[in-house]
Formats: sequence, C-alpha cells, structure tokens
Amino acid sequence: MKNIFLIHLLFTLTASAQMPETDIWLFKIEKKEGKYSYSKPLNITNRPGYDNQPAFSTDEKSVIYVSVDSSNQADIYQYAISKKNRVNLTRSHVSEYSPTILPGCFGFSAVVVEKDSAQRIWQFNLDGTFNHIAHENTDSVGYHTWLNADTVLYYKLTEPHSLRALVLKTNKDTWICDYPARSFKKVGSSSKFIYAIKDSVSTQFRIYDPVLKESRVYAAYPTTNEDFIWHPELGLIKSENAELLRYNEQTKQWELLFNFSSTGIKKITRFVFDSKTKQLALVSNL
Repeated sequence: MKNIFLIHLLFTLTASAQMPETDIWLFKIEKKEGKYSYSKPLNITNRPGYDNQPAFSTDEKSVIYVSVDSSNQADIYQYAISKKNRVNLTRSHVSEYSPTILPGCFGFSAVVVEKDSAQRIWQFNLDGTFNHIAHENTDSVGYHTWLNADTVLYYKLTEPHSLRALVLKTNKDTWICDYPARSFKKVGSSSKFIYAIKDSVSTQFRIYDPVLKESRVYAAYPTTNEDFIWHPELGLIKSENAELLRYNEQTKQWELLFNFSSTGIKKITRFVFDSKTKQLALVSNL
C-alpha cells in the first residue's frame, strides 16, 4: 500500500527528481466594507523540494506542514510566523503526512507510512511527540479530517478508493462514496460535511447529512481540481490555477475571491485560512 499512497499523495516519490516543486506562501487577510483583500505575500519555505499540506496552529502563531528531504523522508515541521524560523517537530524514522489539528486543540494528527507499509492515523502532542495511534485496525489511509473528537472522515486507498466515516469508540466504519476527491471538510459547527466526486472533466460537490444519512448535490465546477475548503462565512471555496473562487449559494454562481497571479503564483494546490480569517497559507506548484 505504501507505493499506492505515495503515487497518489505525492505524485510519486521514488526519486527526488520526480517530486513536485512546491512552496508554502503566507498572506495577511483584511476585510473592508464587506470585501476581503490580501497583502504582504511571503514565501515561508522558499527552497527546492516538497513543502506542502499547511495547517495553522491553535494559537495562529505558526504553521505546521509536511517537508520532504532529499532522501524522501517526510517530517512535520513548524514555522513560527513572528520569528520566521522552522523546527522539525517529528524527527522520526517513518514518514508523516497531512498534519491536522485535533478537536479540542490539544495536538495534531497525521497519516503515517509505517515501516511495514501500513498507513494509519497517529496522534501527536503539540511539541511533535507521539501520543497514540488513533485506531489500530484502520489501514490504507490517504487523507483525513475530524468531524468530532471521536469520528474521523478518511480517504481509504483500496480499490476502488473510497471515502469513509469511522467512529473510534464503536468501530463503526460507514462507506460514503467511491472515487472521492482528496478534499473533504466539516460544514461549520453542524454534523454535516462536504466532499467531492470527480469524473474526467468536472467535479461535483456534495453535502452529507449523517443524521438523515442523505447526500445531496451542492455545486459543480468544470474542472478536476480537487482542492477546496469550507469557510464559516464564505462557504465553499476552491482553487483554480492562481485564483480562489467562492460559490455563491444564493446566485448559484462561482465568484472570484482572490487572484494571486501578480505574485508569480501559477497553480494553487492547497490553501487554508486561520480561524479568524486574518491569515492565509497556500501551496504553490512551481
């Protein structure tokens, strides 16, 4: 399973020359008269190689992310925003991906490719020390997000790939769909979540209601780009080349939120706002 995961997640890491060149950028975000703007673009990684999957720390003072070195070792790093320096948090002999802040803000989780090629979700303390494995019997995990402290939504790398919701205490593992996109997010403070299914030409965004056990189409876009978030005020936002687009639920139209082409960014592959929408971190493919 390790090779399947690396091909899908990192576009093949069999040799460093095949790795995508990615950088993480940080922006200040401001809202005036109902409109958002960005300023102070800063490339916080700015090195050859793969730096990706950013998430803001609970205090908004740092960004945690994945960095892959020349030996293809993936570790979780932390970038201190005010000090402008980075620290290797995990320093392990296995590879960690997809750092995700845990509910309750007491640490973070990551998908770990273990020595025997198992791919499970580990939980870490805020300083990067290992806490425990979230669920011993759950393998082949590609991506994940937490719906609450006891329920994880995850991308399972079996054939076909599927999206599943796992309740840790009861071991109840619910199938949601096959062939999902790699992004899926909780919808605000509700129990609902949004995910996407893509075909060869377009992406369909769907909202799932765990109470009703129903899924409905929310929006669609004529591209196979997989990256999107759910913002508490703005709703569904997706990336497209150097732009971030927002779906207007009232007009059923996509609207331009930001265009970053003036910074030299050509393709956004991941992005995340801090909890107060004061900062934005995004990944640019070079």
